[in-house]
Amino acid sequence: MKKANMTIDRAFQVADVDERIFGSFIEHLGRAVYDGIYQPGNPLSDEDGFRKDVIDLVKDLQVPIVRYPGGNFVSSFVWEDSVGPVELRPKRLELAWRSLETNQVGINEFAKWAKKAGAEVMMAINLGTRGIADACNLLEYCNHPGGTKYSDMRISHGVKDPHKIKVWCLGNEMDGPWQLGHKTMEEYGRLAEETARAMKIIDPDIELVSCGSSNLQMPTFPQWEATTLEHTYEHVDYVSMHNYYGNPANDTADFLAVSDDMDTFIRSVVATCDFVKAKKRSKKTLNLSFDEWNVWFHSNEADDDEMKNRPWQVAPALLEDIYDYEDALVVGLLMITLLKHADRVRMACLAQLVNVIAPIMTERGGKRAWKQTIYYPFLLTSRYGRGTVLQPVVKSPVHDTAAHENVTDLESTVVWNQEKEQITIFAVNRNVDEDLELEADVRSFEGYRVVEHVVLECGDMKAVNTADLENVAPKSVDRTSQDGGCVRSILKPATWNMIRLEK
Repeated sequence: MKKANMTIDRAFQVADVDERIFGSFIEHLGRAVYDGIYQPGNPLSDEDGFRKDVIDLVKDLQVPIVRYPGGNFVSSFVWEDSVGPVELRPKRLELAWRSLETNQVGINEFAKWAKKAGAEVMMAINLGTRGIADACNLLEYCNHPGGTKYSDMRISHGVKDPHKIKVWCLGNEMDGPWQLGHKTMEEYGRLAEETARAMKIIDPDIELVSCGSSNLQMPTFPQWEATTLEHTYEHVDYVSMHNYYGNPANDTADFLAVSDDMDTFIRSVVATCDFVKAKKRSKKTLNLSFDEWNVWFHSNEADDDEMKNRPWQVAPALLEDIYDYEDALVVGLLMITLLKHADRVRMACLAQLVNVIAPIMTERGGKRAWKQTIYYPFLLTSRYGRGTVLQPVVKSPVHDTAAHENVTDLESTVVWNQEKEQITIFAVNRNVDEDLELEADVRSFEGYRVVEHVVLECGDMKAVNTADLENVAPKSVDRTSQDGGCVRSILKPATWNMIRLEK
């Protein structure tokens, strides 16, 4: 049997986890809002039309922040159309996804939903087809207490108290030629800088996110970051990162290595930020907001056909990837990677939350909500991945795949919750053929004992969950033993594992 060794020491601390690393995203896209979180008249909905079963599932995930309203949607978003009396709100052609936006749910409704779900709002502003004045007006509407044009407008709409939205994204994927109002590096850098300066005059306490590259493969990466941050560095708090991962070649072993690509992406953006810091002789360290990430590839062909041949529908079925077991493994791997970089990745958003490339699905017509395979690694990492990330010293066998070299069989991270006196080891055996024995040295944590080994495993890599049948779900196993300061576990091939110790 192959063997991996890990030494865990309380002195090897990476950073405390910012809980916003467990954020998510809801865009006015497909059935995310309408038929997803909102469905008035359904017996499962509350007095405001929000699906109570969906809210309960979101609350179980403990999502602390949700990005809204996009995404590509935001680059043609006219925020004024989404507030005021619902019956007076106009319907608009939504250009990003070629849908019809009814504006039944707008800023105030979404803020109410987020509060019910226990989450803060991360607001994205339109820097594609609009600009500085519109961003300032929206901030005034949302955050100013009263006595001004837009704050009084909010009050007249029945919302007396300001929303106090803390985090604001300065546009979305402005490097992408698919984006309405796509900008060059210099154009975006100047616009974002001046928008940031103006917004912080209105509310100095907000945190701002500058647009980074839309993915690791963009031809302008990382020059986009280097150029735009020349303008925005001293005025923003984060730079964004987006990337989606897929398995179009149907190569499981290579798919399980894509978390190495995320690691490379993060390291490259950190290096670029620190280059700009050095160039500017700045004392400020810029952090990262990985505010779009997930597996996304299953629905691409159907989405293209739907938008091309059946445009201008209300809430069409778009981006409804049905996730299988290996997708769940990759989501677990990506969460491990985000935690490993908790010193610089302070926020992250699983894109998205309901129906649209999502862990939570609702049946058309709203009969019930159910959990996709990817729900579970997110749930358990969010529940037990809060605390201080430790840097274990790891020795693991390696293997090569079709597109990756020196892929470690063991991919792992460790989180220490000092308050609860708990240690959680998240570990994936990326070898698809062989068991892996993990030997962990925990002598630094005297008195801690193994209390649980939870595994996500399935003999069928393509197994999916449905509303009626849950084929992929976590279970407790008896595969971990402890002898003093030595913990030994058996990690089955292609499995996600969570091993917990308590004092």
